[in-house]
Amino acid sequence: MQYQTVKKGIFLARPNRFIAHVEVDGATQVVHVKNTGRCRELLVPGASVYLEQSANPARKTKYDLIAVEKGELLINMDAQAPNRVFREWAEQGAFLPGLTQLRPETTWGNSRFDFYWEAGGRRGFVEVKGVTLEENGHARFPDAPTERGVKHLEELIRCRSEGYEAAVCFVLQMEGMKDFAPNDSTHPAFGQALRKAAQAGVQILARTCCVTPETLTIAEPVPVCL
Repeated sequence: MQYQTVKKGIFLARPNRFIAHVEVDGATQVVHVKNTGRCRELLVPGASVYLEQSANPARKTKYDLIAVEKGELLINMDAQAPNRVFREWAEQGAFLPGLTQLRPETTWGNSRFDFYWEAGGRRGFVEVKGVTLEENGHARFPDAPTERGVKHLEELIRCRSEGYEAAVCFVLQMEGMKDFAPNDSTHPAFGQALRKAAQAGVQILARTCCVTPETLTIAEPVPVCL
């Protein structure tokens, strides 16, 4: 995926989860943060960040905060990006050969999944999770407790029990990760649910991304450590 009109700035503060103060061209701008997660290890005063300028002149905020430098590591933190890059990747045939349908935001029973797919006589559902938490080259999810994430895994298990294929794809919004694992220290229930899902036949995928300030592309698989 490609961003338009990207500028570099210096992160100053985050008054709430929706906005941040960023120094751009010597002036302080109020910018929209495209990730409502905590991201405390990323958004620290003085960090270099990347902003996409909005094409809508009537918007209250001129920029969206889309990426941040953590040391030498560039991390995309746009929460909307993982679904977009997964769709691009899947439509190129990389997720499943012979894919004939890929439908986003599909309701099934009382559930809504990120994607429903068909390939020949096969059919299934995929949940996509963006990962921005990194610890010494190891990617972890979640960075905060997520009951919604646990519910998604339970629903995927139910899909498997009713004859569908099911997968959860962790999109690591950074390069060079050694592996991926659930963040048991932050939310042990999520790790338990992920292991239960794997035992029930839900496919667990983790992919790094090629990241630049202007682009994000799904790249190599990494080991999943359960």
